[in-house]
Amino acid sequence: MSEARSRRIESEIQRVLAALIAREVKDPRVGNVTITAVKMAADMGTARIYFTPFAAREPPEQVRTGLTHAASFLRGELGRRLGLRHAPRLEFVFDDSVEGAARLTRLIDRAVAADRAGHGEGEGGADGGGD
Repeated sequence: MSEARSRRIESEIQRVLAALIAREVKDPRVGNVTITAVKMAADMGTARIYFTPFAAREPPEQVRTGLTHAASFLRGELGRRLGLRHAPRLEFVFDDSVEGAARLTRLIDRAVAADRAGHGEGEGGADGGGD
C-alpha cells in the first residue's frame, strides 16, 4: 500500500475517532480526549492511537482503560463510517509529548529568568549606557 494512502487513512481514522469519542463514548473514565496521532501498522491490521486527556480529571491510565473498553465499539463504527472491509485493531497509547513540551518550556522560562536576573545586576556598569 502506498505511503500517501496510508497517511490519508490515518488522518481519516483520527478525524472519525475524535468525533466518536466526543459524542458516542459514555464511559466516565474517558472524558475529553484529544487524539494527537494515528500510526498504522504496515499490514493495516493495527492502528496505534495516541491520545492526551484534555481536562485531566482521570489519570491517563484510567482514560486508556476506558478507551480500551470502548475499542470494539469504536472499531465497528470506524469500519462502517470509513467503508473499510477490515477495520484495524485499535491500540490506545498515552501521548506524553505535550507534557514533555510543557516541561521544556518551564525549563527554558526558568533559564531565561535566571539569565535576566544575572544580567540585571551588571547593567549600567560595563556598557556605560550613554551614547
